[in-house]
Amino acid sequence: MTDNLTPEQRSYCMSRIRSKDMTPEMAVRSMTHRMGFRFRLHRKDLPGRPDLTFARHRAVIFVHGCFWHWHPDPVCPIAGLPKSNVEYWTPKLTRTRERDHRHLSELRELGWRTLVVWECELRSLDLVMDRVRRFLLAEANGRNPRNTEPW
Repeated sequence: MTDNLTPEQRSYCMSRIRSKDMTPEMAVRSMTHRMGFRFRLHRKDLPGRPDLTFARHRAVIFVHGCFWHWHPDPVCPIAGLPKSNVEYWTPKLTRTRERDHRHLSELRELGWRTLVVWECELRSLDLVMDRVRRFLLAEANGRNPRNTEPW
């Protein structure tokens, strides 16, 4: 199938998509702040510009949209490949997934602990809150858990 929009219409639609301050990211920021953790946003000096950076804990959190970062979980209801213009979307989403993997590896090489929170996981805020809390407090408790690999 081909794209249903003209190139100009597609360009306009894509330009309207924000990369920061999306609802899932705001939910994680709010939850983390309520738990008492302080963070910096989108640090440009770190690979991938993590959504939240906790320098005190040497930890970063990425909040990934399931569609845009092509969540590999087969039961994720959001991460499906579009039915139109597949020849465009498949390589684009594959490149995004590879770039995310590279950024996580680079951060780990620099000594940062990483956590990825997927958009679909936010349907259960209590579970995400517990996961984030355990991730951030693990270093303080003398544990250094395995970094959370999204794939």
